[in-house]
Amino acid sequence: MSASSSDPLWPRFWSDVPDSDRAALRDVLAELLGRGVLLGDEGGGRDLFLLARDHYRAHLEDYLAPLALELIVDEEQSLLQARPRTESCQLLGRFDKDETLVLLTLWRLYDDEISNGHQEAVIVTVDQLWAALKVFFDKIATPEKSQIEACLVRLRRHRLIRTLRPEGMLQMGEMQIEVLPSLARVIPFDDLSAWQSRVDLYQPAAGDKPDAESGEVAA
Repeated sequence: MSASSSDPLWPRFWSDVPDSDRAALRDVLAELLGRGVLLGDEGGGRDLFLLARDHYRAHLEDYLAPLALELIVDEEQSLLQARPRTESCQLLGRFDKDETLVLLTLWRLYDDEISNGHQEAVIVTVDQLWAALKVFFDKIATPEKSQIEACLVRLRRHRLIRTLRPEGMLQMGEMQIEVLPSLARVIPFDDLSAWQSRVDLYQPAAGDKPDAESGEVAA
């Protein structure tokens, strides 16, 4: 019996994948296409990461290629990421202005830590993020702390950050944000000058309004 007749939901070109691995491989694809990232350092994600890395990397690369998505396998952070080739990917999702400002600020905070040789998880508080927003975007209105949490929800959904409410937390500003390496890849800049060029789009000259209203990442 052919793969297509035994499982009509399974692609014919993956007939070599045994039945025992198919449900897991569906889960891997659901994470990559639905969220952009599969985290392999927690829960059931570990088994999915190992299965994909060790046995189905080429399968996933071939599957994602027509969508103009590049498969990233991050061994150190135990994650898989479907990164868009922006010149041809048609699966780019738009962030609103506040989300984009938060995303750009977190990128810079992460890059500063990595450039300084920081090897552990990069963690900042909402207070630190808010203060950095005021520095990097000093000529425009930036999200207030009460609005930042809503912005973080979407970044968390896309597996670009994790958030943690420390025991005894009393104020929103104390919430911790772990910036994942997937965030740096989803808006890759060659260097800080490229990052600054994007930031400058939001910094109007006197009397002008910024042209940029949103950013794009793989949805």
